[in-house]
Amino acid sequence: MKDNYIPLRVNRDFGGIVSVYFDFFKQNIKNFTNVFISYNGVFLIGLLITSYLLVSGFLGMIAQESSNNSFGNGNEFEQDYYIYLGVGGFLFVIIFLGVAFLNYSLSTSYMIKYVETRDENVDKKEVWELAKSQFGNIFVFVLLLIPIYFVYFIAAIILNIIPLLGFIAQYIVQFGLTAWIGVSFFDMLQKKKGVTEALGEGWKLVTTNFWKSIGVNFILGILLGILLMIALIVPGIIVGIYTFHVVENNVDYSHSIVSTIVYTLGTCIVLIIAVYGQCLSQFVNGLLYYALHEKTYNENTRATIEQIGQND
Repeated sequence: MKDNYIPLRVNRDFGGIVSVYFDFFKQNIKNFTNVFISYNGVFLIGLLITSYLLVSGFLGMIAQESSNNSFGNGNEFEQDYYIYLGVGGFLFVIIFLGVAFLNYSLSTSYMIKYVETRDENVDKKEVWELAKSQFGNIFVFVLLLIPIYFVYFIAAIILNIIPLLGFIAQYIVQFGLTAWIGVSFFDMLQKKKGVTEALGEGWKLVTTNFWKSIGVNFILGILLGILLMIALIVPGIIVGIYTFHVVENNVDYSHSIVSTIVYTLGTCIVLIIAVYGQCLSQFVNGLLYYALHEKTYNENTRATIEQIGQND
């Protein structure tokens, strides 16, 4: 056993889960980032291309609307911008589904291997092999998220009609749904279960510990959001300063290579950080899963007692 290993299969209360999350984060952030970059290369390139298409389309549309350009064939150029936006939007949806498919798998597999090896230096190849072995179930799981979230969006619209209470209820449902999906996904990979069986187990664990599940996702969701906002400060300042320069000097941004590069890189950085944040949020539900599972079944506690008995 490594001295610096952080035991995760422990029945922790709300404060304990929040505290151990940041201990796990600090210890594993460097190694997991290496895993993330290694297996997200294609998607990162795809996000860069998507950012270029979306930025080109938006800049052109804004310039067209504000009459900053004097085109001979305005309708033709406007049609080109719609094509950029359409293709960029389509690629974004495809890449988003691919990212959800991959990174939910990587973050979950990483934490499972961390527990199995009891070592912070998790082998990225082992992480990939575990995720790859469950790709069939993962794919079905991701597909099931489409109708699940469709029902959620309908419920959210209905709840938002109700003043104040509906707004609060909508967020309770949102964080409950996040906990259910995250815990279910973790159970599927940890126990190698089928999709419906894992969703049933996740439902049982979350509903029997409902407010703990809501609270953990709410508090850590806010803290992670602040952390990601801090990461965006530097690129945000750069883009803001450049935008001020564009406005003050009447730069023809729709035809400027520099403008396209600056806004494309800025958009791409935002998307990459959002994708990375998705992985960090799944770590939240991984810790929640281990805490709730141990509280319900006491598997680790019983194994420890049995080991003590054998040593005696």
